[in-house]
Amino acid sequence: MSILINSGDKVIVAGITGREGRARTRLMKGYGTNVVAGVSPGHGGEEVEGVPVFDTVGAAVEAVGEIYASVVFVPGPAVKEAALEAFDAGVKLAVLVPDRVPIWDVLAIDAAAREAGARYVGPNTLGVLSVGEAVLGMVGGSAESAREWFKPGPVGISSRSGGITASLAYYLGRAGVGATTLVHVGGDAVVGTPHQDVVRLFQEDADTKAVVLFGEIGSSQEEKVAELVAEGVVTKPVVAFIGGKAAREGTRFSHAGAIVEAGRGTYEGKVKALREAGAVVVDDYDKVAERTLGVLKDLGEV
Repeated sequence: MSILINSGDKVIVAGITGREGRARTRLMKGYGTNVVAGVSPGHGGEEVEGVPVFDTVGAAVEAVGEIYASVVFVPGPAVKEAALEAFDAGVKLAVLVPDRVPIWDVLAIDAAAREAGARYVGPNTLGVLSVGEAVLGMVGGSAESAREWFKPGPVGISSRSGGITASLAYYLGRAGVGATTLVHVGGDAVVGTPHQDVVRLFQEDADTKAVVLFGEIGSSQEEKVAELVAEGVVTKPVVAFIGGKAAREGTRFSHAGAIVEAGRGTYEGKVKALREAGAVVVDDYDKVAERTLGVLKDLGEV
């Protein structure tokens, strides 16, 4: 199994006629994602990569039936409208790839998702990839690379860095450790499916035996994962690496959401919370695959 996306789930692409929409539709279809429609106002009746284009999400649903996920490739200021339109049409998952989405728009998206009983990943995310199943967004770069780099196995990956998401899966695979699903939660200060939510989903997935976490300074996502482990809500092993050890207070590290403010979200605090909860915290990124392999051996999964 996997989390968030499987091969049979119907997917639409918002902004499919744009440069990124076209390129990533090629990636998603090539990997096996069930892309059934695209949405681009004023382009209804066209096709992109063999995918029919509609003016609205409602028109797409009317033509192809219930849709599970919308992958959004529109400019940041237009993301809110695309997400809300999807939720109004019954879409249950929106993957918000763009960055520079205004924070007040994200809060509106969050409220709409809760009201609709839906979920969103991002914004500022490379997306989600369930190995051998489907990809939402741009993880892997191309279908060929994604198939070559990412191997199926028992580890779930949750990361706050897009590049590190792929890097973790690649180096784990080289060590003989495959993955169920790769999730880039997004690099902004407010994201729809943060680490703690992803880890909960992996806890519920029968095929995921351990979780590898790439965390960063800023926000409280890693501390909340530590709470779940300490409380026994998450019982599967968590192997974590935290980036930003040398960052000073008030300095942004890589992403908008990775900034230490008023002593909160520090590297030391995250490491301490995770270790005290029982997670395996790795100080050297190059050792993540080795430590994960050891954890799996202890579980009898290798």
